[in-house]
Amino acid sequence: MTNINRKIDRRTLYTVQIVKNSFLKLVEENGYSKITVAKLCRRADITRTTFYLHFDNITAVLNAVLDDALDFQLVSENGPFNDESFIPACQRVVKSGKYQALFMDSNLTEYIIGRIYSHEKDRMIPDIMKKTNLNQKDADLMFQYTLRGSFYVNYQHHWQRTADWKHDVKLMNYFVESGYKAFHER
Repeated sequence: MTNINRKIDRRTLYTVQIVKNSFLKLVEENGYSKITVAKLCRRADITRTTFYLHFDNITAVLNAVLDDALDFQLVSENGPFNDESFIPACQRVVKSGKYQALFMDSNLTEYIIGRIYSHEKDRMIPDIMKKTNLNQKDADLMFQYTLRGSFYVNYQHHWQRTADWKHDVKLMNYFVESGYKAFHER
């Protein structure tokens, strides 16, 4: 968003939400690379002036939508390991089909992984350090490794919780948990 100091009223919130929803529909229909400000404004039924009042560019809309997706569900207090996923941020998208097209757009994979990394690193890296006794640099490497693995498994299964997905996640979780325990015990 461009102007943080602006008073946020219901109209502003409504307009921003309309832009984000229109953006998601355009991603679903055409993919991210085909979205322009003009197309987004037509879809949202707003003027370019209104668009630029709320966002600097298409990437700013992407970031706002990704932040919504990553904040979709609060992380469980049980920690990152459970039967569903060791990277909770990757799983939040599963809870809502709203973001699926965005996460399935292969042109955005690296960008999304980067956003997830930035969003989760301050919580995950210290957690990995605690569980493994690794230093920060090595814990960061392990986080990036598990993040990419989790993203790949979910991407391959189209973010659908099928029996095959559950098998793959359990396998990945076992592999990662065993590795973390081995590091902790050495």
